[in-house]
Amino acid sequence: MTKTKNYRKTLISCYLGFITQAISANFTPLLFLTFKESYGISFEIIALVPMVFYLTQLLVDLVAVKFADVIGYRTCVVASQVVSAAGLILMAFLPDMLPNPFWGILISVVLYATGSGLIEVLLSPIVEACPFENKTGVMSLLHSFYCWGAVGVILGSTLFFAIFGTSCWKILTLIWAVVPLINTFNFLSCPIERLIDDGESMSICQLLRLPLFWIMIVLMICAGASEATMAQWASAFTESALGVSKIIGDLAGPCLFAFFMGLARVFYGKYSKNLDLTKVMLVCGAMCVLCYLSASLSPISIIGLIGCALCGLAVGIMWPGTISISSQKCPKGGTAMFAFLALAGDLGATVSPAMVGRIADAVGGNLKIGLLFATIFPIVMLLGLILLVNKRRKINR
Repeated sequence: MTKTKNYRKTLISCYLGFITQAISANFTPLLFLTFKESYGISFEIIALVPMVFYLTQLLVDLVAVKFADVIGYRTCVVASQVVSAAGLILMAFLPDMLPNPFWGILISVVLYATGSGLIEVLLSPIVEACPFENKTGVMSLLHSFYCWGAVGVILGSTLFFAIFGTSCWKILTLIWAVVPLINTFNFLSCPIERLIDDGESMSICQLLRLPLFWIMIVLMICAGASEATMAQWASAFTESALGVSKIIGDLAGPCLFAFFMGLARVFYGKYSKNLDLTKVMLVCGAMCVLCYLSASLSPISIIGLIGCALCGLAVGIMWPGTISISSQKCPKGGTAMFAFLALAGDLGATVSPAMVGRIADAVGGNLKIGLLFATIFPIVMLLGLILLVNKRRKINR
């Protein structure tokens, strides 16, 4: 008798995979001040850390387009957990072992960013290849675990530092490394299927010639930009707008944003069977525009904070929703399509926050003006979704 495959274990492994990515993306930024005080590294140099993180992810996305299918899902996804764990473990030791501590930090960041990039490319197609019903809802719920991971990292780290002090940050780094270490063994044993059989997926050239694919790429750039801009600037915005402490700023800014983003993904995951994904994304896009405008234009601080928090609700479905629409409309896109989508999302997440910072600096440090300019991304996303709806109406006539 053939043993039934336990795809639930695959799904749980992917949940933990996104939590690993959340640890990689959100933990080190909490240590920036500690790095400055412990190693005498200037903020100007420390600012290279997030840039290297996202550039490494972009490079991994690009390489995965060509090689993920050749190497195989299991090998790549196990590697993603191993290098993520290695990066976090080395973060606790390498800065003290090298003559220049910053190089130790940077080497660690490159390692866990490589793992994060592989996670981003692989987990969606791995889940898409599993025989689950209601794939759109499952995909939305899957991506919610990045949000819960972010909330857990921020709350858990804040609580740990409040009890033990920031001087014990190396111990906490090793604790967070346990998650990808455990998940390595999960991915070694869980069932993993191929998304498309050999020879049936579209080639990269065929994919690039597809007009619909480029609409999806634009949507993904806007989704990544809309999400990352508010997520990365939420703490600074909250501190400057409300004049609160760093701890309160982190909790009221990025933590609240991540909570609402996760809530949106769980809600859609539960009720997706009764909802039209494109229409939901249209509503979310319009809401996102309003949130950015309220954060950037409102003279009342509390309204700006509400706009910042509810933006998480608005952007929650954008990234997984775009992946689901792409899977529905281009079922033979294969791993290359998922890799290109991840690349586009990371590109938006890299360019937009940097643009906000530069614009804010150019106008005397006014973060609200920077956020106002970033409103262009949810607006473009709305236009792209409207184009999709019009295309669908023409086909149905």
